[in-house]
Amino acid sequence: MDTVFEDAFGPGTRRRGSTWPHIGHGADWKGAVAALCGLLFASQGWAGGPEGDRTYHVEAPIVRGNLAVFPVTADASHDTSQFLTLDEGIRSGQVTVTEAGDERGMIRPGQPAPTRQGSGAEVNRLVLYNNASRPLLLLAGEIVTGGKQDRVVGSDRIVPANAGPIDLGVFCVEPGRWVASSSTFGSMGVQMAQPSVRMPAMADRNQQRVWDNVRASNERMADSIGGPEAQAAIHGTTSYAKVFASPPVAKAMGQYGGTETEQSILRELRARKAVGVVVAIDGRIMWADVFASTDLLAKYWAKLMRSYVAEAMTSAKGASVPEPREAEKFIDELAGEREVVETEAEVFRRSEITGDGYRVFTLTSLLPKTGFEVHITKLGS
Repeated sequence: MDTVFEDAFGPGTRRRGSTWPHIGHGADWKGAVAALCGLLFASQGWAGGPEGDRTYHVEAPIVRGNLAVFPVTADASHDTSQFLTLDEGIRSGQVTVTEAGDERGMIRPGQPAPTRQGSGAEVNRLVLYNNASRPLLLLAGEIVTGGKQDRVVGSDRIVPANAGPIDLGVFCVEPGRWVASSSTFGSMGVQMAQPSVRMPAMADRNQQRVWDNVRASNERMADSIGGPEAQAAIHGTTSYAKVFASPPVAKAMGQYGGTETEQSILRELRARKAVGVVVAIDGRIMWADVFASTDLLAKYWAKLMRSYVAEAMTSAKGASVPEPREAEKFIDELAGEREVVETEAEVFRRSEITGDGYRVFTLTSLLPKTGFEVHITKLGS
């Protein structure tokens, strides 16, 4: 990452941890300009830079038990067909993920193997190669399984085509294992971390809190399902991924909102031309995922829906559904009191905005013919 800016706004605040670009002989002046633009957006308090004025509208909710999904529409949509998803990349073999200390993850096809430097696997680092001709989109909360531990991606980012090695920041979601189950990682398919597990990875960047929330989620899931089969499956592993892939949990999730429900909701989202959703659980609005297009939302919908269902299943039941105006207020408030902007020149800009009781994470593509917000996540306190 070229630069990181952290700004605070209001009386008595100060800027701290700023890294200013140096423009000199041989310097990357384009990166410096991008970084300075990022600072300008931060100092003005704009959410997501030049696209911060995109207008959203929230429609009546789709309700499943204690889960309410409010479709979000926008006055603008973008062509997102160039982006490759993690599932597509891993399934095709064009994207590989390995432990940081495994030199096999550092070799592009056709290149000679480097001299071995020794094993250096780390909990919070993986190595990724994108050997595809399309840029790869990674979302915070996506789970990769294998290696010495299953991991969850900590931040949204874009990986350019034919790029690597990329040092991928991750968090472990399997606290009980540090023995290799495979040399490479696979994607967890139709599951991503539920909001309460995504939150400490995205907002706090705290490994211990991720582990604590994984354990708490697994325990609540065991209590929610009940029965000896579920208890044995859940208590027999520390793997978050294996718990949610286990037959009793998969069956319960299917009854709550399985493939048929996912597809029926997706059909409704497409019909409304939704680009995202605001999510309420037990009557409390807690999360929003908004994309640059309906097609991009559709690509991630199965994963997202199951993450919301997992959160609903591990929460209390029976609260009333919020009014659409509450959900609209939630998605309207995207600016805040402080913004941190990270820029990878000509690839992406990522911002984290802190407001009163919420965080907003925005990923903007800087690739040619883009310049738009690809994904916005908002989480409540």
